[in-house]
Formats: sequence, C-alpha cells, structure tokens
Amino acid sequence: MSDERDTLSEFVEATATKFGLPGAAVGVWADGREVYGCHGVTSVENPLPVDQHTLFVLGSVTKPFTATALMRLVAEGRVELNAPVHRYVPDLTLPDEQAAAEITVLQLLNHTAGLDWRMSVDTGEGDDALAAYVARMSESELIAPPGARASYSQVGYNLAGRIIEMVTGLTYEQAIASLLLEPLGLGHTYFATGDVMTRRFAVGHNVGENGTPAVARQWKDSRGNNPGGGGASSVTDMLRWARFHLGDGRGQEGAQVLPAEVLQQMQVPTVELRGSTLGDAFGICWFLRDVGGVRTVGHGGSANGQFTELLIVPERNFAVVALSNAGPDGGLAFNQAAVRWALENYLGVVDRDPEPLPYDEEQAREVVGSYANDMMTLTIAVDGVGLTIACGIKPEIRAAADTELPPDLPPADLGLLPGDADEYIVTGGGLKGQRGFFTRDDNAVITGVDLAGRLFNRVPTASK
Repeated sequence: MSDERDTLSEFVEATATKFGLPGAAVGVWADGREVYGCHGVTSVENPLPVDQHTLFVLGSVTKPFTATALMRLVAEGRVELNAPVHRYVPDLTLPDEQAAAEITVLQLLNHTAGLDWRMSVDTGEGDDALAAYVARMSESELIAPPGARASYSQVGYNLAGRIIEMVTGLTYEQAIASLLLEPLGLGHTYFATGDVMTRRFAVGHNVGENGTPAVARQWKDSRGNNPGGGGASSVTDMLRWARFHLGDGRGQEGAQVLPAEVLQQMQVPTVELRGSTLGDAFGICWFLRDVGGVRTVGHGGSANGQFTELLIVPERNFAVVALSNAGPDGGLAFNQAAVRWALENYLGVVDRDPEPLPYDEEQAREVVGSYANDMMTLTIAVDGVGLTIACGIKPEIRAAADTELPPDLPPADLGLLPGDADEYIVTGGGLKGQRGFFTRDDNAVITGVDLAGRLFNRVPTASK
C-alpha cells in the first residue's frame, strides 16, 4: 500500500507543480483499496495544506447526486421516469407551452429536454430559491423540441431538483441529505456556505495579472443552481460515492439505499453523443465512454477556478477522483492528466486524443464565425496558419454580474478531425483535448457548434 500511495503522491506533486496549481487531491479505488495523493494549499492568500478531507466545489459533479436521488424516488414508486415533469411541477411555464407539457423526467436526466445550458439569474439563498429559479424558466427559450437531441443543461437539472422538492416536501438540500448523504455516510459533503466555512475548504484560483494564481472571489454559484452544480465535498467522500455506484446499492449500515439494478440502469446508454470528449452516450446523468476497450462511467465539473473529475470502470471495480483549485489552464489539464495516469498505471488502459487533419483553408472558411448560447460566446477564427477558438462570457452578462465571474479563455488552436461528421478537437490552451462538432441545416450550411455537450448557435453576420 505504501508504494502505491508514494507513487500516486509523487505523480500528484509533480503534475500539480507542472501546471502551477495551488492545490489538488486525487483518490483511486483499485484492487479493493483506497489510495490518496494530496498537494499544495487551499488558498494562496490564506494557505492551509490540502488533505484528503479538504472540501472542493464539485460543480456539475453534483448532477449525479440529483439524478441518483430522483432514481431513488423512482424505485420507491414516487416518481415515474417517463411521466411529464408537469405532473410533479404543475406551475412549470416555458415560452413554448407544448414543450412545457411534454418534457419528461427522463429527458431532464439525459439532457434531451431541449432546454438551454444556463440562465443568468440569482434567486437568493432562501428556501424558495429553487422555486423562484424554476419560475424564471418562463424566460428561457428552448434550443430544440423535447427529445430531439442531447444538449447539456444546467437548467434541466435545477428543474429536476425542484421535482425532488415537490415530491418529498423538503428543500433540495434536505432531501439529498436524507435520501443519500446520511445513509451513505457522506459526512464531508455539503451545500450551504455556512456548513463549509467551519471546515477546511479550497477556494478557486484564476490566473492573475502577473500570471500567478489569484483567488476567485465568487466561491460557489447561487442556491437556485445547487441541483446542477452547488455541492462541495472531499476526495474521501467522492471516492465513497464512486464505490456506491460500483456496488450493490447498500449504504454504510448495510441498508438498501437503491436497488442494484437501478444503479446499473443509470449506466445504460439512453442517447448517443456525437463528437464529445465527455462521452459516447448519456446514461441517466452519467457520461458513458469506451476507452481502450473498457467502458467508463463518469462526470466532470467546473466552478469558478475549481475543477472536479470522477470516473469509474464498473467491469474492473475501479474509480478515480481528481479535485483541483485552479482555472482551466491548470486545473482542467491536471484532472485530465490524473485520470489518464490512473487508468494507465492501475488498469493498463491508455487514453489518447485523436490527431486532427492538416489545416485546409476551404474547410476553415466554412466554420469561421461567432457562436453563442444564453451565457457565452465562441469565436472561431483563422490566425494565418490554422483555426483558433476563443470562449468567453457575454459582455452584458459580465457587466450585470454582482460577483466576480471566471475569466474568458483566449484563442487556442483548433483542428478538424477526419471523417464526414464535422468534428473537431481543441489542441491548445485551457480547453486542450476538448472535442465537439458543427451542426448543418438542410442546405449543408453550418448553423451551430457543440462544445462540452453544449450547443452554441451561429450568430448571423451583420449585413453591410
């Protein structure tokens, strides 16, 4: 065991140093044993050593908690997967009344409801935050008819959290604690800042003006976003959570929290994904991906200057968790490197990025342009020798924000991939390794681009 711990710790220290991370924690479950490696500090301004109980913001790795809690309600007969959301949230209102009536619970959980990625709203920290958030969905346009396509949606998961509230009569946070955290013994997983601040926790960091890590002042998102991304946890709790999804559905006292077949159902493909780094398909919440001949089940998450990655390999009884408190140039790159290192060193599974095609000016001309969703813009351009992609928060969203938002990502190299699927890969910068694809209309004109499972529609060019 000591050799494994030393090897993992050496990798974490060397790689975190290479990427300039303030702090990181990695946990591995392999061969029936837990191994941890921690490095660095919680904050460059108020440094405490990161250990295996340090709390990090999970971002979207909160979504599997929301999905699993809903699946427990399904197993208990309190929710039906194929039922319309309106059955449980009768006051749901969308600009498209027919869509509001048709969206099902399953479509929320596998991101096929047609809802946009995010809404730029803050509905406070009261117990009514989630209800108020859902009320604001009347302002959120759909990106596609329900069931037409997969597109990753924070909005959909926050609505799923509201279903949990309506069915249980509890707040979302109370319900998650009762349905999952308490029976599983996850004593280092929280939602409220007041619960976190009395314990050791990591703050996010982005690159400052002098190129060194600077503390990100917004620690986590607003309460209305808790079901989609508001949890905070430690690497030990996250590894216990991963082991639950590898197991038979029993909790810490041996009680059946969820039938094993329901856990396995969550890991069965429900909709295929195209050209995505995240996976080949969605299960129920989980991203499913074949890597080196083995099937992986996972989810990633990002917050302001923090990143999380969780991956399990059911057929090998294996799990890896990586937590980091730096922006994408460091944190995202570190987490990806940690997961790949663990797969190779513990399972002999090698994960490599595909090679892009040589630059083609005619192909490049087709994709160059601006693309946007409700929150962000992508700019694809040519720098003279190849394609680049830049990603940023819309200026009007940034100007209206009361808190510090993550910085925009400067242009990074992008390459088109072989085949006729209009796929691409980012080959540099904070999004290095991210894959996506372009969407065409019936006339073969490119109308949108997907990145990290999110659709960005092409912005029409102003006529001269």
